[in-house]
Amino acid sequence: MTDVCVRPLCETDRPGWLRLWAAYLAFYQQDLPEEVTDTLFERLLGDGGHDGLVAEQGERLIGFAHYLPHASTWAIAPTCYLEDLFVDATVRGGGVGRKLIEAVYQAAEVKGCTNVYWHTHDDNHQARQLYDKIGVLSNFVRYDKRKWEEKR
Repeated sequence: MTDVCVRPLCETDRPGWLRLWAAYLAFYQQDLPEEVTDTLFERLLGDGGHDGLVAEQGERLIGFAHYLPHASTWAIAPTCYLEDLFVDATVRGGGVGRKLIEAVYQAAEVKGCTNVYWHTHDDNHQARQLYDKIGVLSNFVRYDKRKWEEKR
């Protein structure tokens, strides 16, 4: 896809980012309090550990990537978690996701990271077509425990 610019998220991106964020949350069937969204946006702009990139076509935001460089217990160099990736449904399959991921790779390298990793749902077939081309599927299984859930 030509004429797509990937750049760091900035304060003036908030309306377009909110539109994409709402669609991302709907895709994953999540309903977050407004306070969480507001806090995330501030983290992405400041020194909250997270960083954000956006894909822009013309003056319209069409995608985002949120990533988190962090220390690792298995290496001296840091690693990078690509936490959120979303591309507007109207432009999926056109290379925007690849551009965003490659921009995360570059940003992680600048920060000294030696690895970038991410998760997706096993039934996210369209995204996995791309991920299978630009990453390596791991054999790890993920477990979650939220503080308000009882152990079964």
